[in-house]
Amino acid sequence: MRQAFAGAAFRQAFSARSAIAGLLAVVISLAIAAPAAAQSKQNPRYAALVVDANTGKTLFSANADSRRYPASLTKMMTLYLTFEALSRGKITKETRVPFSAKAAAEPPTKLGVRAGGSVSVESAILALVTKSANDASTALGEMLGGSEENFARMMTAKARSLGMNGTVFRNANGLPNSGQFTTARDMATLGIALREHFPQYYGYFSTRSFTFGRQVMPNHNRLLGRVKGVDGIKTGFTNASGFNLVSSVTDGNRRIVAVVMGGASGASRDKHMTDLIAKYLPAASNGGKAAPLVAKAGSTQFDAVGKLQLPKQDAPTPDMRPDTEALVAEAAVDMDEAPAVPFEQAKAEPTPEEVPAPTLQAYADPAPRPQAALEAAVAAPQVDPVKTASVAAPSGWVVQIASSPSRAEAEAILEKTTKVAPGPLRKASPFTVPFEKGGVTYYRARFGGFGSKVAAWDACAALKKQKISCYAVQN
Repeated sequence: MRQAFAGAAFRQAFSARSAIAGLLAVVISLAIAAPAAAQSKQNPRYAALVVDANTGKTLFSANADSRRYPASLTKMMTLYLTFEALSRGKITKETRVPFSAKAAAEPPTKLGVRAGGSVSVESAILALVTKSANDASTALGEMLGGSEENFARMMTAKARSLGMNGTVFRNANGLPNSGQFTTARDMATLGIALREHFPQYYGYFSTRSFTFGRQVMPNHNRLLGRVKGVDGIKTGFTNASGFNLVSSVTDGNRRIVAVVMGGASGASRDKHMTDLIAKYLPAASNGGKAAPLVAKAGSTQFDAVGKLQLPKQDAPTPDMRPDTEALVAEAAVDMDEAPAVPFEQAKAEPTPEEVPAPTLQAYADPAPRPQAALEAAVAAPQVDPVKTASVAAPSGWVVQIASSPSRAEAEAILEKTTKVAPGPLRKASPFTVPFEKGGVTYYRARFGGFGSKVAAWDACAALKKQKISCYAVQN
């Protein structure tokens, strides 16, 4: 009888504990869901996502597929392409990154390197992951893509190949551009891809501080070292985007990637991210990763452009390190400390949802046909000519292979020729030249960088042997 009574009492007590535990779980869920719902209603910029990085399962989602401005989260893709170049041996950590006048003129936050100066690739990486330096990001983009505009096309093409179909990049640093947008889901995909594809470089994202000259640059990500398990990745802020953060968190075999976009302040964003981590990290799978979640990008015509433009050795830049005089005298503005502008004021710049749909649709096909993909790529602002620091400017003698009223067609011809006739064009630089005829703009498809008339004639002769029409002309 006593045993029966004790058993009943135990069951009642256990049932009571279970009820309390269930109630606490509901309270915790509501505590997180309520602020999220309030932000969604009151803050049109808000979006969030938590993904199990082992299984790909979505653990929490709020506006995860809606367009948002990436701000400095853009630098995650700049770093992805930098890591890719490192892994392929196109550059090394010691390769010098030249700072053009454009890069040097970027607004803070920045390193403050003067035009004509340079830093190592590793210094540029550290400047991006800690201080989110806009000048270093632009310099990397120009080195890897020949121009920041072309690099942005490469970034968007890479996004497509990773399955990021809601993202369009227009620059390498995330500074305001109404045509540049992304989604919380795409940023989570990129965060996962960075760790999966480049584990040898992923540790850069956990760097607490970076010393450059007399500057000590703490990491803008305040959750590093404060929230258990956080090992990166990136913060971002502009008035139009609000406060953004992508976090990677690991606890034993459990691993999540969480995204918060459009926070009203850095503090509120960090608090919301901390709450999401506390809630959903314990709910993540504990069995370890079975297979990569994000497939590595396959070879596309965009990759071919990238391979052509990446320097085969260190780019010829001034062999110098910036001294204290090369640094900006005034203190750089920490954008993650800047006050958030009220949304009504921020709307003076169009929100991502107001960007015309064709801008996104032009890139919507994750596996576009070659011509369609090329047309999509050139829909972005163009640069003419396309060249890199490792190739001489297209002056002197050049080889012309075609002309067309379509820039896309002219560039397609250049790319195809580069693929089928790499030998004669190994050191050449492809570019297009616009000209007017009968009121119509045409584009000459040319290769430059030949040191002499003989070199240009020899290259053209080799092309003709491969049934490629051409002629050499002095530019």
